[in-house]
Amino acid sequence: MTRATCLFVVKAFVLLLFSVACSPLAPTPTATGIPTTQTTPNVTSPTSSPTLSASPTPQSSPSPTSIWFAIQERTPYAYFTPLPPPTATNLDGAYVKEEPIIGEPIHCKRCPDYANDGGIWKIRFDKGIYRVYTEINGWRSLGSYTVSGDRLELFNDPTCTEDVGRYTWKVEGRNLILTLVEDACAIRLRGKNLTSRPWASCQPPNIEAAITTHWEIPRGCDTP
Repeated sequence: MTRATCLFVVKAFVLLLFSVACSPLAPTPTATGIPTTQTTPNVTSPTSSPTLSASPTPQSSPSPTSIWFAIQERTPYAYFTPLPPPTATNLDGAYVKEEPIIGEPIHCKRCPDYANDGGIWKIRFDKGIYRVYTEINGWRSLGSYTVSGDRLELFNDPTCTEDVGRYTWKVEGRNLILTLVEDACAIRLRGKNLTSRPWASCQPPNIEAAITTHWEIPRGCDTP
């Protein structure tokens, strides 16, 4: 081999090594033959657990006492008769009666007004306003009244806006006794109900009894 030939072979070998060293690395093939590029997974911080709200507390039904107190805040409307002046009378005060309950009480969405279904009934006369309530089903009403001697007139009742009920009244011992003269209210049920039996007075017999509560308080009496 001549010297020129040896120099040619050496140059060719150097060029081959240089080309191999400078070529880029090919990506690693996958099993499917498609090159893949390794990426760092995007790791997000866990979100906070949702706040659990407390279960709603079931609301209890209002007690008879709370209903009776709420009625005291209501006042009648002058439908066809003017409201009487807020003047105290000898009749003023709270009274109760207890009627016998016959059979199972009937729960109705619209019970007849003043229907006597038994149980505790309350009525209060207070400076020209009367309020009446029964515990057995929560029915209640109110209206205006006037007193002239032993005569009592009831009117402005929302259950019978045009009717005027007329009664006589008297107190015997600790009881109020109403006697019907004429009352067409609620297909005459108001008159039948209010006069069915005496109403026991919730007023203490004297100041000492009022302070000490040492007296026989009728069942169903509440203040006021």
